Amino acid sequence: MTQTDQHKITLSEAAARRVAAILAKDDSKSALRVSVEGGGCSGFSYKFDLVGDKEDDDIVLERDSARVLIDPISIVYMEGSEIDFVDDLMGQSFQIKNPNAIASCGCGTSFSI
Repeated sequence: MTQTDQHKITLSEAAARRVAAILAKDDSKSALRVSVEGGGCSGFSYKFDLVGDKEDDDIVLERDSARVLIDPISIVYMEGSEIDFVDDLMGQSFQIKNPNAIASCGCGTSFSI
């Protein structure tokens, strides 16, 4: 697992493979941006966007050919998390395993702290 030393956020091998595959299909995009927004059925929700540029204050996670960007405000809510990609009978999705979340919804995209 690759992680930022300061914030202990990791990117699983499965997530890195999926991000790299997605980015390989679009030359105009260079990273997956993961952010936390207010809202969702549990209070906060994760947002995933493909982006072309890095902001000056972004935290960068890299593993193999994958690059993930996280803004400094979202880092506060994600510290200690693992970004994973799951492919099972329920479907395919990026999932955040967040040790700070005290509750989350069934879909795994919203949480509360």
